[in-house]
Amino acid sequence: MDLTVFAVNCTLKPSPAASSTDKLLGEVLDGFRAYHATGRIVRAVDFNIKPGVSSDEGEGDDWPQLRKDILAADILVVGTPIWLGQPSSVCKRILERMDAFLSEKDGKERMPPYGRVGLCAVVGNEDGAHHVSAEVFQALNDVGFTLPPNAMTYWVGEAMGSKDYKDFRTSPQTTAYATRMMVAAAAHLAGVLKKANYPGMEKT
Repeated sequence: MDLTVFAVNCTLKPSPAASSTDKLLGEVLDGFRAYHATGRIVRAVDFNIKPGVSSDEGEGDDWPQLRKDILAADILVVGTPIWLGQPSSVCKRILERMDAFLSEKDGKERMPPYGRVGLCAVVGNEDGAHHVSAEVFQALNDVGFTLPPNAMTYWVGEAMGSKDYKDFRTSPQTTAYATRMMVAAAAHLAGVLKKANYPGMEKT
C-alpha cells in the first residue's frame, strides 16, 4: 500500500540556510521509502502563517494551503529544534493553527486528522527532547492524530556544546535506530488506518 508523508520543518532559519532539523527529517523520509511511502519537507518559516486559531486568517495567510497538504498525507512529521528548552516558536504557531480542527468535526464527530499518523523529530544542543516531544504529542493527539509506539526520533548534543546535528556525516547510531523504529511503527499504523479509519460515533 502506497503511503504519503508530509514533514514540516519548524526551524527558525529561512531557506536555503542549512538546518539540522532538515537533515533529520530527510533521514526520516529516506527510511519511509522501504515501506513504499513517499513525501516531502516544507520549511514553515518560508510561509506567511498568520497568528490565530482558525483554518483561514484571511488575506495573505498561507496556512490554508499547508493545512490542505497536512490533511492530504497519511503521516505528518513535525520537526523542531529546541530553543530555551521549548519547541520553536514556529512549531507552536503550527500547533496553534491546528486548534481549529477541534471544531471541524464530521457527521461522526471525527476531527479532520482522524485516520492520520503524527510523529515528531527533535534536534538541539541541550537536553529537552522529551519535554518538546511531550508538548507536540499532546497537541497532535488533541486534534485527532494517532501516535504509534516510538513516535519520536531525536538528537541532543552536549550541554553548551557547539556541534549541530547537521555537522555529522552519518547519523549517530542511537538516533538512526530511533528513526528506523519510528518509521516502521508509523508505516504499519498508517496502513491499518488507511484500510479502516476510526468509526467515530453518531451525534447525540
